[in-house]
Amino acid sequence: MSAPPTPQRLLAPGRCRVVGVVNVTADSFSDGGRFLAPDDAVARGLALTAAGADVVDVGGESTRPGAGRVDAAEELRRVVPVVRELAAHGVAVSVDTMRAEVAVAAVRAGAVLVNDVSGGLADPAMAPAVAGLDAGYVLSHWRGHSDVMTSLADYGDVVADVERELSQRLDAVAAAGVDPGRVVLDPGLGFAKVAEHDWALLAALPRLAALGRPLLVGASRKRFLGTLLADGGGRALPPAARDDATAAVSALAAAAGAWGVRVHEAAASAAAVRVARAWAAASAAGERAGAGVP
Repeated sequence: MSAPPTPQRLLAPGRCRVVGVVNVTADSFSDGGRFLAPDDAVARGLALTAAGADVVDVGGESTRPGAGRVDAAEELRRVVPVVRELAAHGVAVSVDTMRAEVAVAAVRAGAVLVNDVSGGLADPAMAPAVAGLDAGYVLSHWRGHSDVMTSLADYGDVVADVERELSQRLDAVAAAGVDPGRVVLDPGLGFAKVAEHDWALLAALPRLAALGRPLLVGASRKRFLGTLLADGGGRALPPAARDDATAAVSALAAAAGAWGVRVHEAAASAAAVRVARAWAAASAAGERAGAGVP
């Protein structure tokens, strides 16, 4: 079995990465309970990898709207064995956690990326801990925990506000010792945001890229897609029926230059990002030919 890629290789420029989700939880909004057993979670991670995922993101705590927290011991019990086994199979593993102690344990078990949806705000120890790890760090826009975040979706200009708040968090983690070159930014779709905010942020990916760091887009199966695809009676499409729309977002995010897309099903998004890359390459070749450049 090959070794997982180093964080430096994983974060290097290239095609848009597909980050497959493994929720080792009982209450995630889309697939809670399906992969709670470690063997099931490992099998799911391997299946996502076989379907085209470049990274498998393992999380032991739901962050759906209204979710309660699990304690650290339970999160560790859920996550670490799965991370260790997937890494032993050569899988590039990310750990989805807001706790420094879980991040440290997961990286020691083989994770190469820490995906912190709170951007270091939920645990003040996170940034100093990440600074001492050989791992990349996904820093998301976040305003509060799942039980209160809906009430925090108040923006003057959502793009400008998210841009400013991400920049502030990037400065803060850098001041705590995290190498900015190891940071990926995530606009936090659905976290303290309603549908109109999510669409505005997707349309503004090139502007957010001006912050100078790679971008991860986590649109998979989220509520704003279900609302868009509501039936004639106004009933939102259920999460598992949103994968086609997710793949469409993956293609558009890749075309906009996103470093990665986080998805529940890998195959369609893996195809989508390859299409986007081929399209971009053909467009660039056409522009060079039109300009008379060999």
